[in-house]
Amino acid sequence: MTSDLKDAAMDARAPNATWQDDVRAGVRHVRDLAALPLSPAERAAAQEAAAAHKVRIPKPYLDLIDWNDPNDPIRAQVIPSPQELVATEGELDDPIGDHAFSPVPRLTHRHADRVLLFPTYQCAVYCRFCFRKESLTSIGRGYTREALEPALAYIAGHPEIREVILTGGDPLSLPDKALAEIRARIEALPHVRLLRIHTRVPVALPSRITAGLVATLQSRLLVTVVTHFNHPREVTGEAETACRTMRQAGFVLLNQSVLLKGVNDNVEVLEELCRELMYRLGVKPYYLHHGDLARGMAHRRTTIAEGQALVAELRARLSGICNPTYVIDLPDGGGKVPLAASHIEGRDGETWRIRGQDGVVRTYAELVTDL
Repeated sequence: MTSDLKDAAMDARAPNATWQDDVRAGVRHVRDLAALPLSPAERAAAQEAAAAHKVRIPKPYLDLIDWNDPNDPIRAQVIPSPQELVATEGELDDPIGDHAFSPVPRLTHRHADRVLLFPTYQCAVYCRFCFRKESLTSIGRGYTREALEPALAYIAGHPEIREVILTGGDPLSLPDKALAEIRARIEALPHVRLLRIHTRVPVALPSRITAGLVATLQSRLLVTVVTHFNHPREVTGEAETACRTMRQAGFVLLNQSVLLKGVNDNVEVLEELCRELMYRLGVKPYYLHHGDLARGMAHRRTTIAEGQALVAELRARLSGICNPTYVIDLPDGGGKVPLAASHIEGRDGETWRIRGQDGVVRTYAELVTDL
């Protein structure tokens, strides 16, 4: 168990400590892959890939895998594949330009009113498609007060910052004590109004969402938790309990998914996922990310045209509140931009030609007068 998770385990108290067993019973090291029901060839390939990029899978997520299906969508997200070792020309170590916008260690300031803060570079689960996997492997360090001090000082010195986004690594892999320290430091800055947490813990290690953890994060700050469900099979009873605990604490829950070939590049799968997120978990589908140019992930990326077709069909099937925004995080720090195809077919002066959801193009004349 890593230092962050060890410290978190020491924080926990019965009866909310079952997550410790979930961590210990899962895959924590490359050598643990030997115990999985893989063929000798698969095991050798997986161990080679895991040596290049970290592997960790808590037992609740491991239990979701159908080992009889070599194309199982849960397996595809966490079991190392030899295809990860095949780099395609144009893939990047830092696909969205985090490092270029990092004025101090453990902080990215790409947009004026918000920053990314990296309390840890360790995760409860390591996703094979992660766009930060190069940093997680090369840096890999956990939380210390000293390491975070320059970043917190930077936030204190920039009153334009309204929102602090805890990311990493997974911030909820930290012990409650560390999270309490970070939250208190941020809460003490009067110009910061919102604390956002990006995490896969509710998906892969839902037992970690305890009453104590939630109490640790409550403050004058609005708290938004952005989860990362990619497939409807991840929406379990345990995940439902975790999300209910956070909702009842007043947290705003959003979800961002990654469009992954062989995992969720299917309109029926995405439709079920979005419905279950909203109607069962109370989590608003927020973003559907086009696959970033992370190294070794060409086999999991779809084309943009395929993504556009999927979200167009989703829009016809789902209510607005269930629809995520299809986005791409552009290289070199270009930020997230929407990718959905435009419904505007043309314009003649103040008359627009707009294609409806039924495919029929209609005219809309702008009728505007002065106040």
